[in-house]
Amino acid sequence: MPRAAADARFWDKIARKYATDPIADLAGYERTLERTRHYLKPGDAVLEFGCGTGTTALKLAPSVARYVASDLSSEMIAIAQDKAKAEDIAHLTFAVATPEAGPWPDGEFDVALGFNVLHLVAERDVALASLHRVLKPGGLLITKTPCLAEMSLLLRLALPLMLPLMQLIGKAPHVAFLSAKDLERDLTAAGFEIIERASHASKGKDARPFLAARRR
Repeated sequence: MPRAAADARFWDKIARKYATDPIADLAGYERTLERTRHYLKPGDAVLEFGCGTGTTALKLAPSVARYVASDLSSEMIAIAQDKAKAEDIAHLTFAVATPEAGPWPDGEFDVALGFNVLHLVAERDVALASLHRVLKPGGLLITKTPCLAEMSLLLRLALPLMLPLMQLIGKAPHVAFLSAKDLERDLTAAGFEIIERASHASKGKDARPFLAARRR
């Protein structure tokens, strides 16, 4: 089974449980939202990829003119659409799509957002190239990404041994062991200029760098 299809099946299976999981670091999450809003303008068109069940989309969409939230999991999108019904945000839409296979034309968006997702994208270089294409010149890519290569030693040793078996039986998606340097290198290679680096965790070491990058 192709990697993208296997990943979609994995996320479809856990979507209902995922929707009920609490945010582990709520204060850090709120900092990320606040800093992201700093970059959003009322007239912006925004694409969020890997939106999950739409929690962030519902919080950020009121700040812009158009917000498209996408995910490869149809179950995640179904839950997001159900949540959105009560909010009545006319300019927020949801789509089952990925950046590397999205239907959007060149220069469609002012801002692209991806939170806790780039390490899960198997064809990261293709996805970043596609995001560069759909952004207007000078458009922004804003991300916060778990860099597993900088997490605890136990995790760095155990996960590479466990993941292949878990993936084989459909119990884990693709996961990349990125460092912050890897991530910045990939963004730069895709034609982005990093304009902000930040850490938003409210406690402990933050292995999820927040990056804002401008399309060159």
